Amino acid sequence: MIAVGAIRNDSDSTPARGEWERAEAEALYSLPFADLMCQAQSVHRSNFDPNHIETASLLSIKTGGCPEDCAYCSQSAHYDTGLKATRLMDCADVVATAKRAKEAGARRFCMVAAWRSPKDRDLDQICDMISAVKGLGMETCVTLGMLTPKQAARLFEAGLDFYNHNVDTSPEFYGKIITTRTLQDRIDTLEYVRQAGINVCSGGIIGMGERLEDRLGMLVLLANLRKPPESVPINLWNEVKGVPVNATADRPDPIALVRLVATARIMMPKSVVRLSAGRQYMSDELQALCFLAGANSIFIGDVLLTTKNPEANRDANLLARLGITSALCLK
Repeated sequence: MIAVGAIRNDSDSTPARGEWERAEAEALYSLPFADLMCQAQSVHRSNFDPNHIETASLLSIKTGGCPEDCAYCSQSAHYDTGLKATRLMDCADVVATAKRAKEAGARRFCMVAAWRSPKDRDLDQICDMISAVKGLGMETCVTLGMLTPKQAARLFEAGLDFYNHNVDTSPEFYGKIITTRTLQDRIDTLEYVRQAGINVCSGGIIGMGERLEDRLGMLVLLANLRKPPESVPINLWNEVKGVPVNATADRPDPIALVRLVATARIMMPKSVVRLSAGRQYMSDELQALCFLAGANSIFIGDVLLTTKNPEANRDANLLARLGITSALCLK
């Protein structure tokens, strides 16, 4: 078992330091806004082109019917959300979608299956999809639930670039939104992926009724992994009918979101920080502040799995006004 609080000890981490403490994260987050933004932008410029945004596209290759009880998820079989379960897509259809995503400006293609964990026979099809999408010249990412070390190794052999497996929230709040798998299960899968040689994508969701301490606790958890994730998606809670989180959901104050992005940037200086689900609720001005705070990746496309996303032309228009480069172009 991999301890949740495992201290990172890889020589490539910057800055080289021990385990982040919650109090340190709170002190960063609570800095005067101008000071926090200045520090985050300085860290960002030291590690990334501040005027470039990574673009990715997301496809649900197997929708609904998931046996997990994640209280926020439209695809859980535990709740009546009106979503119809589907079977795993054919490889040819996935590749056709990836081609369209590339033409629209996506450079990474993420494939998501609503499983607790994949069956070995399903991995044959998934590996074919990975190889075919890589053949288009795109980076590949999959989300398949929990993995065994052997399954992670198979995905690596197929050429997978990234594996997404979110921790979702803090250790303290986790049990209030999920009971069918433990946080340690998630940490173990992340470690299997890391050991297999695959880049890690892991973040969480805010606005589910958690406290500020939980949001910062999630960042502490991610930053203190043996090596922080290469990609850290920050998702805003998306309204989904029929799920328990509706009773506790509370959309974060916009400035609070910017502070969280800036804190993530400082704590994980080499990680790509992605504005993921919930961008349709964000004004152009809020997104611009998040980019200034260190966010440097977005999902493009009108739909993210089962929820809405800003239209590509709106994204391209915003980035053009900000002087930020990406693979997107105005149509």
